[in-house]
Amino acid sequence: MTRELSLAAVDLGASSGRVMAARVGPGRLDLTELHRFPNRPVRTAGTLHWDVLGLYAGVLDGLRAAGREADGLDGIGIDSWAVDVGLLDADGALLGNPVHYRDARHETAVPAVHAVVPPDELYRVNGLQHLPFNTVFQLAAMRGTARFAAARQALLVPDLLAYWLTGARVAEVTNASTTGLLDATTRQWATGLLDRLELPRDLLADLVQPGDEIGRLTAEVRAETGLGEVPVVAVGSHDTASAVAGVPARGDRFAYVSCGTWSLVGVELEKPVLTEAGRTAGFTNELGVDGTVRYLHNVMGLWLLQESLRTWAAAGLPADLPELLAAAARVPAFTAVVDVDDPRFLPPGDVPARIAQVCTETGQTPPQSQAETVRCVVDSLALAYRRTVRAAVELSGRDVDVVHLVGGGARNALLCQLTADACQRPVLAGPVEAAALGNALVQARALGALEGGLGEMRRLLRTTQALVEYRPSGSDAGWAAAEARVAR
Repeated sequence: MTRELSLAAVDLGASSGRVMAARVGPGRLDLTELHRFPNRPVRTAGTLHWDVLGLYAGVLDGLRAAGREADGLDGIGIDSWAVDVGLLDADGALLGNPVHYRDARHETAVPAVHAVVPPDELYRVNGLQHLPFNTVFQLAAMRGTARFAAARQALLVPDLLAYWLTGARVAEVTNASTTGLLDATTRQWATGLLDRLELPRDLLADLVQPGDEIGRLTAEVRAETGLGEVPVVAVGSHDTASAVAGVPARGDRFAYVSCGTWSLVGVELEKPVLTEAGRTAGFTNELGVDGTVRYLHNVMGLWLLQESLRTWAAAGLPADLPELLAAAARVPAFTAVVDVDDPRFLPPGDVPARIAQVCTETGQTPPQSQAETVRCVVDSLALAYRRTVRAAVELSGRDVDVVHLVGGGARNALLCQLTADACQRPVLAGPVEAAALGNALVQARALGALEGGLGEMRRLLRTTQALVEYRPSGSDAGWAAAEARVAR
């Protein structure tokens, strides 16, 4: 390292956004939350949208605070969730708020897309797990609308915010790889696929790599924030790409669980695995930092707990998660288990009632209390992690010695211990802010404060971030029996 940098890592999640101040220097990697703001979807006229202007206002507020805290900034990076896009007209103006990936309209386009490009052929090109809200289906669902007819460009959420900050329109490759329109082998836009689906080639912006400079803050943004001509650096703009860059691993024999609203479970590879077995198992090949491939499966994640808490709070019931987790730890294991990837759990709503329904259908006694519902969720998540880690090892040929659990779930000691027990491998939990740390590390390297590759980044993480180890305990037999109950 040559000098210490002050960086802003903008990290946008499905329920909130944060602007984090990072200090990176010789042996130093500090992260401080400066500004947090809600991310509340809004339903209008039957469609669920993101309030992207509200998010942008929160980003500006956070950058203003970051500039005051650090007396100036050396760089800014943005990461967020994937797949959702803002459409721009010929003047570069936004044509309405991006539609939320949980909106039901997207799946209406799935049959039409598959009629043109069958699922197996689509997978051989993009390598993506089939999800009905992948961008390819979103854009196909928009065809025939006045808004789509007026659109000249589609920008993913972090690219849209970077455009407003700098005036530059680009598509960062790790997030672009989640659209279903990127060729997983060539790492370029799949123009043949675009043509067959009658989607304009120029709808998609030029690709950039993590570490590329997108542009400098515009005069308008500088006036809003009090900052100078700070560079906005492309990071792993898909938050999971940044989170995996923020995994403090030694070597390559590791699995990761990036545990937030979604849980992304997989291994890090050098090239995609585009087999039919991988497709039918629901594995995706998303691009990572430094040309890596995130070979993973999307698991429903902490959404199940979040929606359960929201449902209970609305009904006037206790909704304190630490207290409920403590009570859940006293509930016998495997009282009830469900397949957390059941599509009925995807939309917002009464998740506890849906869990009870699934249990009844599978011949189990439904949870009889809030604590039993929470125990059902964490047992079922650990089972899903077990199943997915084992499948990743088998399908990729990459064995793993340890599971790194990063993100908000690293705070959940019960989930971490159950994951170690279920996977029969040690779990290293932390850092919680892996995405923001990975964001900051890519910026620091691009701006000359850090040399080397992912190994050097991860070495700095191991020496500066607190980790908690959970050793496997108990017998594997109980987990195998519970897995059989879910599978039937």
